[in-house]
Amino acid sequence: MATPEHEITAPESVGSEPAPGPLADLRVALFSGNYNYVRDGANQALNRLVGYLLQQGAQIRVYAPKVANPAFPSRGKLVGVPSVPLPGRSEYRFPLALSPRVRRDLKDFGPNVVHVSSPDIVGHRAVSWARRRRIPVLCSVHTRFDTYPRYYNMAWLEPVLTAMLRRFYRRCDALVAPSESMAQVLRDERMNYDINIWSRGVDREIFHPGRRDLAWRKGHGLADSDIVVGFLGRLVMEKGLDVFADSVDQLTRRGIAHKVLIVGEGPAREWFEARLPDAVFAGFQGGKDLARAVASMDVLFNPSVTETFGNVTLEAMACRLPVVAAAATGSQSLVDDGVSGRLITPGAVRQFAEALRLYIGDADLRGRHGAAGEARSLEFSWDTINQAVADTYVRLIRRRERNKRR
Repeated sequence: MATPEHEITAPESVGSEPAPGPLADLRVALFSGNYNYVRDGANQALNRLVGYLLQQGAQIRVYAPKVANPAFPSRGKLVGVPSVPLPGRSEYRFPLALSPRVRRDLKDFGPNVVHVSSPDIVGHRAVSWARRRRIPVLCSVHTRFDTYPRYYNMAWLEPVLTAMLRRFYRRCDALVAPSESMAQVLRDERMNYDINIWSRGVDREIFHPGRRDLAWRKGHGLADSDIVVGFLGRLVMEKGLDVFADSVDQLTRRGIAHKVLIVGEGPAREWFEARLPDAVFAGFQGGKDLARAVASMDVLFNPSVTETFGNVTLEAMACRLPVVAAAATGSQSLVDDGVSGRLITPGAVRQFAEALRLYIGDADLRGRHGAAGEARSLEFSWDTINQAVADTYVRLIRRRERNKRR
């Protein structure tokens, strides 16, 4: 059964009152399938965006499922939409509809731009609501939804999902993607013809090489001399857990001494622990604890192809780690192959293992590539990145106003 907003008791949102600023005329209705009930890179980016917009004087209303105990407090005013647990992945919720209560709230708020971040039912209804009122719609693309079926033995669904996504994205006035490589994928698949970049930033006060902690490593059974291959992210199959495990097996069979550190939680943890019984599982880490865990690795291994950007890759680079990653949309815009890490054909287990072997055996190579990655991470400022989205809102509003006058 759907969960109406009035049945929810949740922490108060933070930063919900706008202050006068350069974006005081901006009124944004943001729709998200997961704004704060499960922590991931996408919803943390959305909350950062809302926080920045509020600081600039914009008014924001967020429409998303609510739960009694969210993973973190929301930025801005959050209005709950009816939702149910997703079958098979009950930690996530599936938005069901723009209820009459939500429609009344939308009308009272009176947005001049609508931002949708998930191609679910409510996202579709929000686009229809905006189009009928000639309100511009921006869609942010956060993940490669069309790649998910391949991790659940349903790869035949990918063309169907691609067609459904194309219909959704083309009904929007513009898209923002977190990397140029992802933007090019969207162009190649004819998803839209107005695509801009909304990248991701990294908090340099938290993520930096100084967070490395040998005592913390020792507390997890990792000696100073151990070379630690790390994984960071939610423990779900679509993150490439099978490829990670198979690649580690290759190292073990070849007698390459190494240790594995897994940072994150998720429904596939039991499977991953059984698959890698000698790995250290540190569980969920946040903030400075997360930075300490990442900086205490020696190389990050990210085999996933579902990310459109790769926050974990950027965080590892900021901590001066070389990165071995799949040559996929997100990582290709961050990792300079042969300079700050290695980009390997997705699923190529032997090539992944060989790249890891080289880093494990060569401290100078790790140092050079890690330093190059850290230098690259300095280019990602959150304020500059989020202002690009605000500029896109303003451009779409002005374009719609010009078209109305014609």
